[in-house]
Amino acid sequence: MRKTIIAGNWKMYKTLREGQELVIALRRELYQIEDIDIVVCPPYTLLAYLADALETSNILIGAQDVYWQDEGAFTGEVSPVMLKDIGCKFVIIGHSERRQYFGETNESVNNKLKAALRHNLTPIVCVGETLSQRESGKTFKVLDDHIENGLKDITDIDILKIVIAYEPVWAIGTGKNATPQQAQEAQKYIRDLLRKMYNNDIADTVRIQYGGSVKPENITELMSQPDVDGALVGGASLQIETFAEIVKKAAEVKK
Repeated sequence: MRKTIIAGNWKMYKTLREGQELVIALRRELYQIEDIDIVVCPPYTLLAYLADALETSNILIGAQDVYWQDEGAFTGEVSPVMLKDIGCKFVIIGHSERRQYFGETNESVNNKLKAALRHNLTPIVCVGETLSQRESGKTFKVLDDHIENGLKDITDIDILKIVIAYEPVWAIGTGKNATPQQAQEAQKYIRDLLRKMYNNDIADTVRIQYGGSVKPENITELMSQPDVDGALVGGASLQIETFAEIVKKAAEVKK
């Protein structure tokens, strides 16, 4: 049984005070949830403070990006050593917004992935197609490209330490979402790719999340799909009630 993972990507939202209020409330709402990885990924400016606030809780801290060098003259970047030092356990790599706005490529995703693994951070590696790619029938081609090149030279041992997040770009922040059937189709395709690249045992072990306008109203049906092992939640993770409800409903499905 693959362990469910629900991660909240806060993107560029929340001041320190707002972030503290949110995690304190989440601790209160979710302290009874077991057997599920609950992750929050706030902006860099909040990471150290919130890692301390959540240290004894069942909620883990992740970063939204990482650079692939341990140190150096790279103005504006944050290294895996720094993330590990302040208590990060997870890091999102290759989010579609990084690809769209900041020039992220499969090569940089691969470099960041290897750096995260080198420092025992669990990477959440994002893959997925744009609306034009889906409408032109290129969804599987995009997944082939993102998976095969993003995971280049990742060993049988290290692939088991990675979470893959399927995020159809057309469903991020648009209010649209892939149907549970569309999510399952894409995520089964990803799992089958892993079978070809590795083996059946590895493919059956790697966790694959769905990301794209996840909310309390659709989480139960999404989590009921056999190849959906969790969710990467955007806007709904910024509100106490909605994120807590998503986590609770996901935990119920996978009991």
